[in-house]
Amino acid sequence: MKTNILIIGSGGREHALAWKIAQSKHAARLYIAPGNAGTVWPAANGRAAAENIPIPTEDFNRLIAFAQQNQVGLTVVGPEVPLAEGIVDAFQAADLPIFGPTQAAAQLEASKAFAKEFMIEHGIPTAAYQTFTNYNLAQLYLNEINGPVVIKASGLAAGKGVIICHDTAEAQTTLQSIMLEKQFGMAGDEVIIEECLTGPELSVLAFTDGKTVVPLSPARDHKRIFDHDEGPNTGGMGAYAPVPAISPALLANIQQTVLQTAVDGMAARGTPYKGVLYAGLMLTNDGPKVLEFNCRFGDPETQVIIPLLASDLVEIMLACVDERLADSAVQLHPGACATVVMASEGYPGRYPKGREITGIEAAESLDGVSVFHAGTALEDGRFVTNGGRVLAVSATGPTLPTALQQAYKAVDLIHFEGAHYRRDIG
Repeated sequence: MKTNILIIGSGGREHALAWKIAQSKHAARLYIAPGNAGTVWPAANGRAAAENIPIPTEDFNRLIAFAQQNQVGLTVVGPEVPLAEGIVDAFQAADLPIFGPTQAAAQLEASKAFAKEFMIEHGIPTAAYQTFTNYNLAQLYLNEINGPVVIKASGLAAGKGVIICHDTAEAQTTLQSIMLEKQFGMAGDEVIIEECLTGPELSVLAFTDGKTVVPLSPARDHKRIFDHDEGPNTGGMGAYAPVPAISPALLANIQQTVLQTAVDGMAARGTPYKGVLYAGLMLTNDGPKVLEFNCRFGDPETQVIIPLLASDLVEIMLACVDERLADSAVQLHPGACATVVMASEGYPGRYPKGREITGIEAAESLDGVSVFHAGTALEDGRFVTNGGRVLAVSATGPTLPTALQQAYKAVDLIHFEGAHYRRDIG
């Protein structure tokens, strides 16, 4: 049976979700609120039509009214803020099917302090830490410890609230900017100071219906703005999946000790977790340890994970909503996917908008390439830049090197003034 589907959000992640959902045999029509310049297309070749709806992600009442008036049979939430503010609870109260965790379950991302306490309580491996709401006490603690630490704003900070400090002086400056100068606003009212783990990072995302956990292809993203992991953290400059060094045994271990344990722990609290659970991990010499949980699809990880999903995404999401994921087959394509993020000049700081983008059509004509819009707008029929991260250029291939080669070949065909991207993804 076909149904109309509402996707909430406006970035590259939401474009990738819409791209996949439009291919579902269950999708009648897609609405993206508010969407971007890339999330609009006509119905063609079995693909459902998509259109943007000018409703902000925080306007729950208008979103619910729209879903009711347009026979929306499934709503999919992209960003973390509406989840943390209770959009799932609001839709459920209106008896509207929605994919994502409730406000109580979304605390796993919305409060890093809650997440750390939860992990310790349930024996999920993570870094040693202390939590502070008092600047002077946090300052004294930093003076007592030597060596590198990680300082995290406990609240939501658009993926930028985690800062690695190499020495005490750098840590004191960071603490001051977060707690006193409010670099991340109220998200920094509470901070986590934790040991600095070393090793390669890994992102593992899994579907869950509150009981069953089904992991997707493990991915790795690149957070720093410049090549060789230099410069400030961003929302992500590129990603690839799967990660060649990750064995099936290691993935099974992460599924059981991290993801399943977290889902079981949330159920035991009376706050069952449904949707996508994202574990950001560090592969240390002592085994995998959780850096953070996210309560939604990652960005740009979605842009490499979703193209590798062979199964019908709408079927999986409805199985999660209806608590029957155990009966649903989740299958992956063989091969690999890589994405390169093209960002505006100046990102992650101040950046210009309105610069014309050319070459997207040429890039998408390449085999296995999809260009997902993130910060774009339409002006007089032309695509222009409208955000820090502008495009995510993804390519699939039989191997990671071929996927990367194809992604960079596509990037070379796209142009806008001041375009910046990393040349060492993967």
